[in-house]
Amino acid sequence: MVNVRRIGAFRALWGALVRSRRPGAPGLGERARALPRMVGGAVSGRYPGLSRGRLVLIVLGLAYLVSPVDLVPEAVLSVFGLGDDAVVGLWLAGWFLAETDRFIGWEVSAPARAPQ
Repeated sequence: MVNVRRIGAFRALWGALVRSRRPGAPGLGERARALPRMVGGAVSGRYPGLSRGRLVLIVLGLAYLVSPVDLVPEAVLSVFGLGDDAVVGLWLAGWFLAETDRFIGWEVSAPARAPQ
């Protein structure tokens, strides 16, 4: 049985990828530069679009990717062990594209709030 949430996550990632390729969309460099501003704004409460709980999930996802401890170990299951890492990586990539797009739009819509 296919997990409906997982399909939704892949659709969201695909949509974020398509939107990021449109003319005038922020490039990868601009998104990477916006990331520290977005995290700082979320932690300080200036950016309401990203909750602290969501930030904790992102940090946990990053820690899972770099951690040598795996839910499904690669040493035992070879290529199939990479599946859990791939799902977490895809989720993080989709989050990065979608959230930086929202944050950059938020900054542009209210230039007085954007840091100089």
